[in-house]
Amino acid sequence: MSSTLGALQIADWRRRVFGLYAGVRHLSAHDPASGHELWRSGRDELFAGHPSSPLLPDDRAAFTGLTVAAYDPDWRFELEVHRAAEPVRLNVETGTDGTVPFDLVGSVRLPYVGSLDVWRLASYAGGIFIPLKDALAGKPGGTYGGGRYLIDTVKGADLGPGADDDTLILDFNFAYSPSCAYDPMWACPLPQPGNTVAVEVPVGELYHPAY
Repeated sequence: MSSTLGALQIADWRRRVFGLYAGVRHLSAHDPASGHELWRSGRDELFAGHPSSPLLPDDRAAFTGLTVAAYDPDWRFELEVHRAAEPVRLNVETGTDGTVPFDLVGSVRLPYVGSLDVWRLASYAGGIFIPLKDALAGKPGGTYGGGRYLIDTVKGADLGPGADDDTLILDFNFAYSPSCAYDPMWACPLPQPGNTVAVEVPVGELYHPAY
């Protein structure tokens, strides 16, 4: 595959993901479970048929759908972002994108779960980034050992703001595994201590190591 063709295919993948989340936000405003079903089926379609699917060829041949837990409305929150008291810079080394810098925006606090740091991509395109690692990470039938993503707006994964300017919608039913969960050629920014919680988060995409 030429680098030009690969770039165009990745651009189309991003375009489709942005479109998918736009539909999800529209539906979820009135019926989050319907938005979740659109998200699940849309991602299955992309993973199964798009040239930029992160699935390895052998895994794609056996793929019948991502393992996603049933929607649970108790895991949907509208949360205030509490601003960071002082600047914090996180530099993440990746094999594919070099050093990726993130600046701490603040944190959100969840009942019975704990707090999660909210990051801003401190390079071209910016974007809000909220990864998650829960107590099911790496366990059989649990979640990907490296963690999952809740929000990654630079790649389209965005459930939108809350009613106030300093709030975000965090719905753990939409937590998904990063590309490195499927193909080791990818090196993904993974959750740091401020994005690791001691409780089990049994919703969202679960980990099935081979499709």
